[in-house]
Amino acid sequence: MSAKKIELPASIVIRDLAQKIEKSPIEIIKKLMTNGVMATINQSVDFDTAAIVVAEYGFEAVLEAQDEVVKEESGEVPLWRRLIADEDTKALIARPPVVTILGHVDHGKTSLLDALRQTDVAAGEAGGITQHIGAYQVEKKGRTITFLDTPGHAAFTAMRARGAQGADIVILVVAADDGVMPQTREAIAHAKAARVPIIVALNKIDKPNSNPDRVKQQLAELELVPDEWGGNTMVIPVSAKQKQGIDDLLEGILLVADNIDIRANPLGKVIGTVIEAEVDKSKGTVATLLVQNGTLESGDIVVAGRSYGRMKALSDYKGRPVKKVGPSTPVAVMGLNGVPAAGDVFQVVDSEKEARAIVGERADAAKTAANVQKKISLEDLFANFKAGEAKELNLIVKADVQGSLEPIMSELAELGKGEIGVKVLYAETGNIGENDVMLASASKAIIIGFSVQADVAARRLAEAEGVSIRLYDIIYRMTEDIEKALKGMLEPVIVEKVIGRASVLAVFSASKLGRVAGCRVTEGELRRNAKVRLLRGASDIVFEGEMASLRHEKEDVREMRTGFECGVGFKNFNDIQVGDHLVCYVLETSS
Repeated sequence: MSAKKIELPASIVIRDLAQKIEKSPIEIIKKLMTNGVMATINQSVDFDTAAIVVAEYGFEAVLEAQDEVVKEESGEVPLWRRLIADEDTKALIARPPVVTILGHVDHGKTSLLDALRQTDVAAGEAGGITQHIGAYQVEKKGRTITFLDTPGHAAFTAMRARGAQGADIVILVVAADDGVMPQTREAIAHAKAARVPIIVALNKIDKPNSNPDRVKQQLAELELVPDEWGGNTMVIPVSAKQKQGIDDLLEGILLVADNIDIRANPLGKVIGTVIEAEVDKSKGTVATLLVQNGTLESGDIVVAGRSYGRMKALSDYKGRPVKKVGPSTPVAVMGLNGVPAAGDVFQVVDSEKEARAIVGERADAAKTAANVQKKISLEDLFANFKAGEAKELNLIVKADVQGSLEPIMSELAELGKGEIGVKVLYAETGNIGENDVMLASASKAIIIGFSVQADVAARRLAEAEGVSIRLYDIIYRMTEDIEKALKGMLEPVIVEKVIGRASVLAVFSASKLGRVAGCRVTEGELRRNAKVRLLRGASDIVFEGEMASLRHEKEDVREMRTGFECGVGFKNFNDIQVGDHLVCYVLETSS
């Protein structure tokens, strides 16, 4: 007996897929997990993934006939394309572009945002913006542009990590007198990983020491070749303080928007992204929503993350009450029963009963996902490749000095010439931090560290987000591991797990043991049979090896927990100083 055929679009939300085959969304999520795909009830999966799932229930998936191919050439499909995948192409109309501004902290992002806001005073409002809702709109040549006033690339990436991609275009602010800085490189990596067009706003051109040509050269080295040099990146000189070049920047945004053909159906399914949310003492939960398809109206029942509610009041970015808003429009709403997270996708449903059911399913799915959460590891790469899920290995590379980074990059470039490509999303000197982990989480990347450490906050976030961090001291071991992974031969490796930290408060001399560090345990625990590393200053390692002794008062002990003081001796090492820091760790097998 032949399998029953079922038509599926190029991209489908898991909840809709469950309805099509009359199964529980939780059941579908579990099936996906067994196939190595982590997804929530409101996330989309592509046709191939959905076809594998429905085949397990006896269905044969057939791709729905579409007038337009809704698929990117490579990489992740932008949220707005996924949203219109099921819409009637004849009902789609152009919508305003959504823009976010990224860049180095001192390069004038805030000044540029203020200058852009003030261009919209055509209506004679001397007061300007009366209410901050995390987004606002500007009119240019009779067309609207929506700006997301996000705190920076960390928030931008957090939205991607939750399955959303709020911006269509990224404005990268670079100061003409300062040039490309580490945070600029980081912002470029986040924008490239999101696969959105980048426009460079070359700010502070009014300064006497500005050097635009030097900055353009730096940008070209980062693959952002200016259009005037034959590249495809618009580099627009501006001065936020002097209000120069602002009109050119707005025209540039409209030009790029026309090229990427962003559309939506105002009469279609109402769906979009949460920009920010907070609890107001007098109003309750106030959330800023960015509508990306359909039209949100007062009285609609909205589900956002694990919150839901009937929309009691809608107001635009100027605080004016509105009855309804269409695509690419930010709106402040009241009525949700909880505070959704920035980046959560929201949708309108028919009834509160349906809303409660969706929220309940999401809570169950989150518990299930937490129980089976697995790191994206090199060991899994080849299995994913064979299943058709991985075409390239995304890496974030951190090294101690620039001299180490260059040979590592050339080695990785050689490795990337095989069947599976190696793509370095971001490479920089310095220790591994939380921003690196957020980028890795959003991009399904692995972090490679050479002669660097991952700070405590980064390790905790990596554990929570399921991000794999690999640390190396020898370049050939790093490249050997990656090469083995690309060939599907990598065996589990030994990884380091920090179990405790302590500060050296005093140094004593003992006749049998030599010099002993008087320590207070500040985090976790010290274990006598564990490895130990002694740090001096910010990151200088002065000793690495085994403990010779661990004592509390006059007693030998096996372990010492947070808050207690103890004496620690090191094997064949006596150069201990007050103020040194102790890191206690064990070596575990990574599966």
